[in-house]
Amino acid sequence: MQASSGEPDMKLLGFCDKEQHLVWLVIAVGLIRAGLARGTYHGLYYSIEKPLKFFQTGALLEILHCAVGIVPSSVVLTGFQVMSRVFLTWAVTHSVKQVRGKRGVGSFEYTLFIVLYPMGVTGELLTIYAALPHVRRTGLYSVTLPNKYNISFDYYTVLILVMISYIPLFPQLYFHMLRQRRKVLTTTEESKKIE
Repeated sequence: MQASSGEPDMKLLGFCDKEQHLVWLVIAVGLIRAGLARGTYHGLYYSIEKPLKFFQTGALLEILHCAVGIVPSSVVLTGFQVMSRVFLTWAVTHSVKQVRGKRGVGSFEYTLFIVLYPMGVTGELLTIYAALPHVRRTGLYSVTLPNKYNISFDYYTVLILVMISYIPLFPQLYFHMLRQRRKVLTTTEESKKIE
């Protein structure tokens, strides 16, 4: 999977990158079509729910790619990044239906994240926050004592801990992305000079 020089296989990385662009294009087109057909933004989530869940869950492969060396990135940082999206997709948005109605290439993509990444994290945190009252009121996914297994689990507390975990992890992820951006843009500038 790696090139002979120890560098990642650039053809495979290029394929994965194009595949992700295609996936998000499919979801965006579905969203736009549904919006135009309905004439409102209400209920748009339901028009893209299945492909969104499928592709977000498929993102777990990104962690595997890091673990086996296809991508030279931190397994921990990639794991947290991917798991936050999978967690939001399944453990919050899928489970708490009340949350669904509350939210209304080249160097370009490496620059957009500077604003979009914090916005995405803010959206994730606000979505989890919006789910908290429902989770607390209904006891969703929680297990209380006494029970035959003699264990307890409080999903509400888990959601709070996930939100708190963003405090130390988000800066690491964000600055990692800035370093990656600098590296990619520097490499792009150097290759343009050679041509």
